[in-house]
Amino acid sequence: MIGVIGDIILFIVNTLVLIYAVSIAFCYLCLAFISMWEMRTYMHKNYFVDYRFILSSPFAPGISLIAPAYNEGLTIIDNVKSLLSIMYNNYEVIIVNDGSKDDTLPKMIAAFDLVKVPYDLQNQLHTKPVRGIYKSRNLAFKKLMVVDKENGGKADALNVGLNISAKDLVACIDVDCIIEPDALLKMVKPFLEEPVEVIASGGVVRIANSCVVEEGRLIEVRLPQNMVARFQVLEYMRAFLLGRMAWAKLDGLLLISGAFGLFKRDIAIKAGGYNHKTVGEDMELVVRMRAYMHEQKRKYKVSYIPDPLCWTEAPANYTILGRQRNRWARGTFETLKIHRRIFFNPNYGVIGMLSYPFWFFFEWLAPFVEFFGLAFFLILVILGKVNWIFFLVLLLAVYSFAIFISMCSLLAEEMSFFKYTAKREVGKMMLTALIEPFWFHPRVVWWSIKGNYDLIKGKKSWGEMTRQGFVQSKKKEKTAAG
Repeated sequence: MIGVIGDIILFIVNTLVLIYAVSIAFCYLCLAFISMWEMRTYMHKNYFVDYRFILSSPFAPGISLIAPAYNEGLTIIDNVKSLLSIMYNNYEVIIVNDGSKDDTLPKMIAAFDLVKVPYDLQNQLHTKPVRGIYKSRNLAFKKLMVVDKENGGKADALNVGLNISAKDLVACIDVDCIIEPDALLKMVKPFLEEPVEVIASGGVVRIANSCVVEEGRLIEVRLPQNMVARFQVLEYMRAFLLGRMAWAKLDGLLLISGAFGLFKRDIAIKAGGYNHKTVGEDMELVVRMRAYMHEQKRKYKVSYIPDPLCWTEAPANYTILGRQRNRWARGTFETLKIHRRIFFNPNYGVIGMLSYPFWFFFEWLAPFVEFFGLAFFLILVILGKVNWIFFLVLLLAVYSFAIFISMCSLLAEEMSFFKYTAKREVGKMMLTALIEPFWFHPRVVWWSIKGNYDLIKGKKSWGEMTRQGFVQSKKKEKTAAG
């Protein structure tokens, strides 16, 4: 009798796992197909666009670039120079020094000739106290404003930027990013041409490790020499080229990367600004802005630009990367919990009936299914209940599917923006795709499980993120040596 019950349980578990696996594979295949089709449409539509018309247009909206900085002394000068070199007429750069303990603020004061100035601050969003606001005496840096405040976290720093901003649109970015010179021209385009109100726009974020940077400008794109960073290149390609592109087409995009996103300031403030009680403030704000528009019964759109507009330094070791993924896992669940009223709620349209369920079942729940599936398999091995032929066939199918999706992302990259031009770099990325499912993916699963466990324990911290700095050009290195 016990044996029969055991066989029934085994059959039920195997069936549920198989249904789950087929469902997630089907969803990812659909997203990949939609993304590649939409990418082709985007490339045809924008191939001959002359962005100089936006640059000179009197109708182009003003933009405030808000960049929080905490202990960014290693790269802060290059980062600020990058932001000041963007091609756009009506914009300002607001660097929010969030109580840094290193030389971030002194370096900026010295490099950009900053002095403290009086400023009438309108606190529409509650934040930690502002200690001072700095402007440059050098007219070359007239677009720059540096805000020094007490430490309150990234969300609090971004809310200070929203309070100070004087423009219609705000671009919230990570200060350690290198922004392409024409990034704002491309990001603002949907706000000018879409027939419905655009409340946010996101772009592709790429990995800058091993790339050559000079005076805040990306000079040469290189594939990371570090294997940990190379795994992340592949991850980012899948997420941005085969994921978010499709969700934007379906009008269900829930996440705009905190590294670079453009928002309507008034909607962001009306929705309540960034939530300092979550470590996933970028995703949470997008969901809350979308929920606000639905509740106000206003037609709107969240757009996505597949161009590689932003380059960021990725964690180069597993310790730092683990802290980042731990934070991402906690932020995902916090956002889903805060907005659980959306779950399968038809009043919220696509995000209620499709996007939220997808994130719940296939983004948040997937690591748990994998982890407990492995534990269940080990129990079956001990009990001698494993059908090894079925297991090997299933393992090969899962591995082949993972490789297929990765190869689709590489194909999308090569057919579109072709940033990695050397054949050996493409070969290295293909080899990375073959290794990733066995070497890198299990770590991601474990970090996600650990992140949710830490959330249950009440962990709220970001975790320390250290920078190595960007590779400087040989010309600059020689000049510095001389």
